[in-house]
Amino acid sequence: MAARRFFRSFKFAWSGIKTALAGEQNIKIHLLISLVVLGAAYVLDFSEVRFAILFIVIGVVISLEIVNTALERVVDLVTEEFHPLAKQAKDMAAGAVLVFSLIAVIIGLLLFVKPVLHYLF
Repeated sequence: MAARRFFRSFKFAWSGIKTALAGEQNIKIHLLISLVVLGAAYVLDFSEVRFAILFIVIGVVISLEIVNTALERVVDLVTEEFHPLAKQAKDMAAGAVLVFSLIAVIIGLLLFVKPVLHYLF
């Protein structure tokens, strides 16, 4: 019984990921950018460590975007009327995605600037 429950939890999680991918434009944008970044890393012959850092950063950004989407949907479920606390909750969740996205850009610059310069010159 416990094993069945365990495997069903993966089914539910995968369903949530598919729902987010199907309905959320920002996640699609993050995925597209991620594919471009990973392609560039491949062309620049990134080391395994650099690829690992990229995958961690990409995973955190996409995970935060999914959590943000879930929080927005819960807030929308709770109230259809404007409420300042509901707005704050949604804005803070979006802010968390923005903060880490900016950190991701900084990490990307740290990972890419030297290899790009070496590739070009």
